[in-house]
Amino acid sequence: MEKVVIIGGGYAGIYALRELVKNKNIKITLIDKHTFHNLQPEVYDLIANKSNIADVTIDLTTLCIGLNHPYLEYKNLKVRKIDQKDKKIFTEEKEIVEYDYLIMAAGTRTFFPPSVPGLNNAHDIKKLHWAMFFKQSFENQLFNKIQDEAKKCDDTNIVVVGAGLSGVEIAAEMAYNSKKFFKRGNFSCDNLKISLISSSDSILPGLTKELISISHKRLKELGINVITNTKLQKCEDSFAYLSNGTKIDYSFLIFTGGVEANQITEELDVKRNNKGQIIVDEFMQSDKDKSIFAIGDAAEIRNKAGEIMPPNVTIARISGINAGKNILRQIKNKKLIPCEPKLDGILIALGGKYAAGNIFDLFHVKGRIAYEIKHYVFTSYRAPLLKLIKAGYAKLKKK
Repeated sequence: MEKVVIIGGGYAGIYALRELVKNKNIKITLIDKHTFHNLQPEVYDLIANKSNIADVTIDLTTLCIGLNHPYLEYKNLKVRKIDQKDKKIFTEEKEIVEYDYLIMAAGTRTFFPPSVPGLNNAHDIKKLHWAMFFKQSFENQLFNKIQDEAKKCDDTNIVVVGAGLSGVEIAAEMAYNSKKFFKRGNFSCDNLKISLISSSDSILPGLTKELISISHKRLKELGINVITNTKLQKCEDSFAYLSNGTKIDYSFLIFTGGVEANQITEELDVKRNNKGQIIVDEFMQSDKDKSIFAIGDAAEIRNKAGEIMPPNVTIARISGINAGKNILRQIKNKKLIPCEPKLDGILIALGGKYAAGNIFDLFHVKGRIAYEIKHYVFTSYRAPLLKLIKAGYAKLKKK
């Protein structure tokens, strides 16, 4: 029986898994160091109190049970080393997992440049536990301020470094939520200040001028201080020192500038880019080892024109499904199917029930309608997974 292992239970890994389970005669193992699938684009809603922990996670154990495959197993393990020659995966828990085909779907993590002293004080809210820590710390600080008259009007400063999608969304959600907080409580001081730092000459580099304009206007309306053409040089004593010669005192510093692949890709003898992502061909295979596939953020994926595709859920879905299909076809000695990655568009959450988007590169939307489209896209992904984990939970309770 052929053995297929997926490392990483994120968006891409789940899409590949849902394709692989169509073949009931292979053994499938999903490995992830977490017990849950983190719906990362929605974590900003968690921080902004628009959702709770159950809304942004999918339990991997009940998901795998719900998929109803006779030879599917989920293992909560942390991968330490991959032996390509003998096709074995070694874990920190001393368990060894063998494979015939391997899908690398471990995603990326925030890259903290070592050239910026003090950056270890920043929050990496892409990780769920840090998002929860930041949320609790922020709320505790607000509570301490409203109960202490002497500190009530002290400024709370949040500095968000990196004005890509993640930086813009978290800045917007935090600004909107804080205004709502102060307004609801009728507190005497509305004293949260947010600065968004971009090293480029605008926010959201690479997106359309109209989408940038819509987003920039919204950020200004929320009172966010947008600083462009500026880099973070160092963090020291709760001060952020910028390349334009200024310094900003901060209560919290969130870093969203840049990513790198999970360190386990370093163990593989395959071609990688400078971010550590595995460079794949049109079939999502690595260059030297055709039994290893890479998908989603863990891979450098190009379209037909040779353009590198951005890391997002759409590309995770397309690459994950393609890798799953191609492994099943390779097992049956069938011709592989080229992946044709393309973006359906992009949607940006900009605080509250306001969003902006570019749909199929045909037109732009903004405001409530863009928010509803974004909410529909998320619900369409989450709903079938909820159905599966409920089915898995029901089976688990019967045992």
